[in-house]
Amino acid sequence: MVVLVNDPDFEGGDGDFGGKIMTYYGRWIYKYEEAARRGAAGVLVIHEYAPASYGWTTVKNSNINTMFDIVRVDPSAVHTPMEAWIQRSLALDLFKAAGMDFDTMKAAARNKAFRPIPLNSTLTANYEVKAESIISKNVVGRLEGKIHPEETIIYSAHWDHLGVGQPDEKGDRIYNGARDNASGVATLLELARAFAKAPPTECSLVFLAVTAEEKGLLGSEYYAANPIYPLGTTAGVINMDGTIGQSEAKDFTISGVAKLGLLDLLVEQGAKLNRAYTPDPRTEAGSFYRSDHFPMAKQGVPAISFGPGRDLRIGGKDRGKALSDAYTKDRYHQPADEWSADWDMSAVKPDLILLYNTGRALAESRIWPDWSPDSEFHATHEKSVSERP
Repeated sequence: MVVLVNDPDFEGGDGDFGGKIMTYYGRWIYKYEEAARRGAAGVLVIHEYAPASYGWTTVKNSNINTMFDIVRVDPSAVHTPMEAWIQRSLALDLFKAAGMDFDTMKAAARNKAFRPIPLNSTLTANYEVKAESIISKNVVGRLEGKIHPEETIIYSAHWDHLGVGQPDEKGDRIYNGARDNASGVATLLELARAFAKAPPTECSLVFLAVTAEEKGLLGSEYYAANPIYPLGTTAGVINMDGTIGQSEAKDFTISGVAKLGLLDLLVEQGAKLNRAYTPDPRTEAGSFYRSDHFPMAKQGVPAISFGPGRDLRIGGKDRGKALSDAYTKDRYHQPADEWSADWDMSAVKPDLILLYNTGRALAESRIWPDWSPDSEFHATHEKSVSERP
């Protein structure tokens, strides 16, 4: 199967997939899963910068190292024998050789009446696979609640990155992942330290550092499937991925446009600090489906992934957007994502206070956040109502 990245609505306006807001169906991981369900021999995802929301360098760097998956009873249920990306230039040649025009076919694919068309092409691939089982661990810390210890609130962040890979133009082969996601883990540790020094909360707090996020949210998928603390009595998940912002901001955001009570609580706590909530400025990137809160959301647990603001106190929205865009282009999933002594750390304290206050407010209340009734996660969450005290 040769497929496009993102949803049919991305370039065609409003439709059944929410316009430019990427859905789970637009994510490459869903396309792999659907191809497996349909018995495909393999999948080639055509890369284009705008609908993917990142450049070819990011795709290349994310896929040339050792690939992982959790141990599955039936791997073929979610994976085809071959999964890969190709550049747009190769797609142009492929379609031309098949007597078709890529752009014409791409436009046709946006129509609901479109059906797959044979390219009358073949692909031959020869490669060796060294399959082995390894052990990589999630790391869990817990502060027991003083009144309702059986009820849990989770802070999460992923501790992995891409490791050592192909060198960049400077010869650097170490993918440090300083912002993605050493910053999230640093935030997780500082929150745990602060809560440990403060009076205990009524509910239990769990600090969950998950593995293999960069290989497909594997650590969080595993925890969601094998929770240490029951998901039915887990009131919420606050995930942190790339939390150190470019500079102190007047606002904050979350990944995606999910509507849920946990976001309402975050907004309420933000207002007390004179900070405003700004909806995800890049909904077309599908960020809601790209970090470790998502596997928990699929199980019905109210879950958000906190994002630093872009309306900077120095330079405003224009500077915030410029710095964010530069990070995505020049550092995201590249060796250049490394710590530097000239980092602007002014956003760290305000963000930590907001995250701390939100978790404490939830842990000392009898609130059970819910998804909005029109959310795809609402029905699953409702099934766990009977498990709560």
